[in-house]
Amino acid sequence: MTTSKDRLELGQFIPLHYHYNMLNDAARMSSFKEALEYVVRPGARVLELGGGTGVLSFFAAGNAAKVWCVEKNPELAAEARRILALNPSAEKIEVVEADAYEYLPPEPADVVICEMLHVGLLREKQVPVIASFKERYLEKFGPPLPRFVPEATLQGVQPAQQSFDFHGFYAPTILFQDPLCIQDRTRELGGVAIYQMLSYAENVPDTIEWSGVLNIDSAGSLNAVRFITKNVLAILVKEQRTIDWRMQYLVLPLAKAVAVKKGDSIPIRFSYAPGCPIGELQDSLSVG
Repeated sequence: MTTSKDRLELGQFIPLHYHYNMLNDAARMSSFKEALEYVVRPGARVLELGGGTGVLSFFAAGNAAKVWCVEKNPELAAEARRILALNPSAEKIEVVEADAYEYLPPEPADVVICEMLHVGLLREKQVPVIASFKERYLEKFGPPLPRFVPEATLQGVQPAQQSFDFHGFYAPTILFQDPLCIQDRTRELGGVAIYQMLSYAENVPDTIEWSGVLNIDSAGSLNAVRFITKNVLAILVKEQRTIDWRMQYLVLPLAKAVAVKKGDSIPIRFSYAPGCPIGELQDSLSVG
C-alpha cells in the first residue's frame, strides 16, 4: 500500500510541472544527450529507473534496440507515453509503471540510466535505488553489471561569506545557486574540498560522512558553506575526457559566523544518509 509519506518522497513522486522545468535545463539536457549518444551502442538494451517524461529514454533510443522506461507515478507514466508517441523511435521504448526499487527488466541490460539526483545526493533516491538494483540484478542475471549513467558523482564543500540580506530582510536560510551564473552575493573564502568520489559500479555507501578541514585563502566572515555536486555522466577513455553535469549549488548558513584569515584551516565534519532531507545534513554540520 502506498502511504502519504511515500507520495511526498522526492525521487518517487516529483510533481509533473517540475519535470517540465527540467526539460528546459539546457545544461542538463545537452550533457545527458551527449553522454547517452556515446554510451548506448547500436542494438543495446537500456533500462531507465525513474523515467519522468521519458526524455533520457528518448536519447537512448536513438541507438538502442530496446528501452524500458520505469516510472512509479501513474500521472507521469501516462504523460511519458503521450509525449514519447510524438517522437521518433517511440516503438523501441516501453514505459513501465513500476517502483524502481523493485523492477528488473525481462532480460539483461547493457546500460542503466538513473537520474534521481539532488545536490549532495540528498532528498532523491539515487543511491538506495542503485544499491537495490545491483543486488537484485546480480541475483537474477549474474555479472557483469550494466554500465551506469551517470557513472560517478564527485562532491565537495567550500567555505563562503554569504549575504543573507533580502531587501532589508535578514534571512539566514538554505539557498540554491545556478552553477553557470556569477553569484555576486557569495564571496568564496577558499577552494573546494572534495569529500566524496562515488562510482556507481562499485559499492555505494549507506552513510556519507566526512571530517576534514576548509583551507582559507581570503580573510572574512565564514558564515556559510557551499556544497557542490558534479555528476560524471560518461568517461571517454580514448578522448581522455568526461561528460559532466554540475547541479545547483547548495548554500547552508552556519549557526555562528567564524572570523577567518588567510592561511587558516577550519575543521568541518558532517554525516548523513543518501536520500535524506537537507535538515539531516544541516543538523550534523559542525564548522570551527
